[in-house]
Amino acid sequence: MSENAIEIRGLEKTYAGRKGEPAKPALTGIDLDIPAGSVFGLLGPNGAGKSTLINILAGLVVKSAGQVTIWGFDQDVNPRQSRAAIGVMPQELNLDPFFAPRAALEVQAGLYGVPKSKRRSDEILRLVGLEDKADAYARTLSGGMRRRLLLAKALVHHPHVLVLDEPTAGVDIELRQMLWENVRRLNDEGMTIILTTHYLEEAEEMCDEIAIINRGSLVARDTTANLLGRLDGKTMVIEPNDTPKRLPEADGIEVQTRPDGTLALTYNSSQMPAETVLAAVRDAGIHIRDVRTEQADLQDVFLELTRSR
Repeated sequence: MSENAIEIRGLEKTYAGRKGEPAKPALTGIDLDIPAGSVFGLLGPNGAGKSTLINILAGLVVKSAGQVTIWGFDQDVNPRQSRAAIGVMPQELNLDPFFAPRAALEVQAGLYGVPKSKRRSDEILRLVGLEDKADAYARTLSGGMRRRLLLAKALVHHPHVLVLDEPTAGVDIELRQMLWENVRRLNDEGMTIILTTHYLEEAEEMCDEIAIINRGSLVARDTTANLLGRLDGKTMVIEPNDTPKRLPEADGIEVQTRPDGTLALTYNSSQMPAETVLAAVRDAGIHIRDVRTEQADLQDVFLELTRSR
């Protein structure tokens, strides 16, 4: 095993077009390493290629070109071992309505060839908070409970890598908190987590590193801190004692008056110290009641990287 849980080189996927239509490239030469033991975010707008990439990792879609190695196993050379190394919690609620959770886990474990002596269905059900529903038909479970069951099914074969595809889409706050507690626990035990989500604040809080895909290409891959550092624009929000007679003026500072009466002064923090901004405020005769700063978040970075591409 290398230090990477997953290594992807030159990954391409092209879907054949309908009759008379050109082929549609979904992935165009992705190179990506995902470190073992990390919580790794895979982000991108709708149609960017995230689901195609995940389905290739899971062995559900055949790639057009490239190499995929999961936990040291080349997908082409050792397809069985590479699939056994990864578990996927899909976005869709694809459950058999007539299977109870315990039975569903037992069947899933059997499909992966897990011996009965090594199955831990009840332990996994306790982990996801479904022990009291172990023998209830899946069709009687709420939407949130079904999502918990999807997570449980992804864990039955003791995978080294867990993929969570939009795990909190449409779920309540309680379930979201439970899910993240479980993710942190699994990661603390050494499991590599790959997360796709449209809730960028979740990715910012949870992920050690993030890759952003747009139109089938990798447009960014870095630590979360470094990605946030790409936009060094900073906003100083001033609450004045009285309505200003004139606004601050200085090269490199953009000033806006917000509806609540505060002044938002945006500047480049790597080129201009905060003292220069405060001096411009004082020169305008503004007396400060309160001041705070705002910095770019992951949503700003995401939009900047995907807007013009």
